[in-house]
Amino acid sequence: MVRGKLPQVVIIGRPNVGKSTLFNRLVGQRLALVDDQPGVTRDRRFGSAGLLGLEFEAVDTAGWEDDEPESLPGRMRAQTEVSLKGADAALFVIDARVGLTPLDEEIGRWLRGQAVPVIVVANKCESTAGDAGIMEAYSLGMGDPVPMSAEHGEGVADLFEALLPLIGDKQPDDAPPVVELDEPDPTAPLHLAIVGRPNAGKSTLINRLLQEDRLLTGPEAGITRDSIAVDWEWTTPEGETRQIKLVDTAGMRKKAKVNDKLERLSVADARRAVDYAEVVVLLLDATRGLEVQDLKIANMVIEEGRALMIAINKWDVAEDPSSLFNGVRTALDEGLAQLKGVPLLAVSAMTGKGLDQMLSAAFRVREDWSRRVPTSALNRWFDDALSANPPPAPGGKRIKLRYITQVGTRPPRFVVFGTRLSDLPTSYERYLVNGIRRDLGFGAVPVRLTLKSTKNPFT
Repeated sequence: MVRGKLPQVVIIGRPNVGKSTLFNRLVGQRLALVDDQPGVTRDRRFGSAGLLGLEFEAVDTAGWEDDEPESLPGRMRAQTEVSLKGADAALFVIDARVGLTPLDEEIGRWLRGQAVPVIVVANKCESTAGDAGIMEAYSLGMGDPVPMSAEHGEGVADLFEALLPLIGDKQPDDAPPVVELDEPDPTAPLHLAIVGRPNAGKSTLINRLLQEDRLLTGPEAGITRDSIAVDWEWTTPEGETRQIKLVDTAGMRKKAKVNDKLERLSVADARRAVDYAEVVVLLLDATRGLEVQDLKIANMVIEEGRALMIAINKWDVAEDPSSLFNGVRTALDEGLAQLKGVPLLAVSAMTGKGLDQMLSAAFRVREDWSRRVPTSALNRWFDDALSANPPPAPGGKRIKLRYITQVGTRPPRFVVFGTRLSDLPTSYERYLVNGIRRDLGFGAVPVRLTLKSTKNPFT
């Protein structure tokens, strides 16, 4: 069967704003090379893309640069300009963390003179660092910007809603109803980052796993400066071989205590390691217990959407271990109220106690973090949850929750569609999120829930 012609969506922006990362996200595989170095993409790249049932052809373009027409960057820009001819929509990508640059404004002026409808995508919004850039994007005069993190897959539902009016009526007749994104490969190496305060034993723990003095250790705090990644094969107690990328990171102290520039860079590098990890183990020192800084690190991991585990190291020298474990468990449940039940383990980097259990738990947590629920099962659960605890009716007006869909994994992300959702109490959102974790097998991983007060986009 010959498929109908797909609408075409062109991705445009200056170099290094994440165009190729967004392209890879939309086509569901890494077709475009991605690197921090600007100018990696030079030619247009085409790929069949899907977004929650919308099908289209995505076009990745070279970064727009302000150079002479006969130069290589100038010829690359000409290719980008040509790509817009015949397109159905354009995604103008900016880096929300950097904010608008003069080159962004120049591209915006050119796009406003074109006949193609434009959606501004404020990329790299995986934290509050992008908030100012989102506000600046309104000055482009192209409507509401769509906040996204192409790297982490956040903002997919917002992009869907922005694209639907532009290409929804141009879908081929034989398009399938849903396109699955983000399907993880369970055999892929586990990206496991070890984080914590200085001198918690992170490097010693990795050396113990590797059975060699691969990383420099010592009694002095702060020996590790760069985040060090080591590819390793773990033989499970059952004799299976599993691939793991272990990442050792610099110790994270309170900001007030970080005065040295190199230490600031080391901590920033550790934060980047968390961004690219799948599972993060927060290592505690059994001789010091749980401190406020540990909770801050844990909250940072959760906000980034990574799967979190807590391991109490130096268990071989812990005093009153039973009381210590119970005290840490209670403090975690109080201090991480938004994510109760985070896996807590006792380990010893010196003796090897509990390390196999820690790794087994990390693979299980990654499965929860990567889980996708079939739409039918998800909405059956949703109907039961609404029947068991109907949403409130503030002012006597009903809040209608129509249906729910999972828009991504790693971390699991859901969107609830309905009416008057701005009046839905935060407590009811927590009820839904806790039910998703408890009833659908997500355990103690971050779950993102977005409310959309719009008409049903599948009607």
